[in-house]
Amino acid sequence: MGMGVSVPRYTVDDLERFPDDGNRYELLDGVLLVTTAPAARHQIVANRLQVQLSIPLVPTKIAHVVGPGVVVRKPNTQLQPDVLVYPARFSPTTDWPKIDDQWLAIEVLSRSSRIYDREFKRDAYLALGVREVWLVDLRAKTVEVSRTRGAVKTVSDVIRWRVPGKSLIVTIDLAAVFAGLP
Repeated sequence: MGMGVSVPRYTVDDLERFPDDGNRYELLDGVLLVTTAPAARHQIVANRLQVQLSIPLVPTKIAHVVGPGVVVRKPNTQLQPDVLVYPARFSPTTDWPKIDDQWLAIEVLSRSSRIYDREFKRDAYLALGVREVWLVDLRAKTVEVSRTRGAVKTVSDVIRWRVPGKSLIVTIDLAAVFAGLP
């Protein structure tokens, strides 16, 4: 007779007791996801995307662009996209759990996260109400854009992102994002 395997379940409050050891600790429906600190290439691409989004959005006071960000739905889910865009109607002092409108979550795929990001986190972000999710594939130098579960558009040249509720379209040149990277 086989023995059942018990997977520990955690809450967002439990995460506060985890060590500050350079790993990223996230929760998806109470299941702990742990990834190692990102490599330099990963951080360079995340930073370039954050800058290209910040230039048109931040001065106009339309949105906050942060990296990493946090998407929280208590008690059992807390995810940390590499870049997060959310409306500026939320003060910079607003606690993450009180931010309930996220416009864009970006995950840069890495060896330790690509399966979680593609198979679980993308759909989880959308189910949590994030309006759009980008998965950045460093190997293919592409971005997978999703607005609804199961629908993915792969972009390899230029992304034109319409800011929710605004006439502003932000253009991201992927050649510039991946420039100089192997």
